[in-house]
Amino acid sequence: MSFDTDREMHTTTCGDCGNECQVPFEPKEGRPVYCRECYPNHKPARRSDRFGGSGGFGRPRFGGGRFGGRSSRPREMHDATCGDCGNECQVPFQPKEGRPVYCRECYPNHREN
Repeated sequence: MSFDTDREMHTTTCGDCGNECQVPFEPKEGRPVYCRECYPNHKPARRSDRFGGSGGFGRPRFGGGRFGGRSSRPREMHDATCGDCGNECQVPFQPKEGRPVYCRECYPNHREN
């Protein structure tokens, strides 16, 4: 992690190891500050982790990234048989028993407008 050289740095004491360190913000009274080595042990949980990892507040709506970008993690794909043409295909979700799955070519015929 690098900081702009123009930014004012503040000297403080790490709340874990007790070493003196520099931080790019004014430490608040009564709140611990951690050095670069100790900070990863106190890093806040990601929003999706706090809410169970699926659905809810942390779930991206479009594309896989929070604001429409692609996630760097490859999607897990599952084998399926198209309910219309019978061709084998792969889908990015676990198909459920008794529910049809459609391949890329047949899916547009079943989308609700």
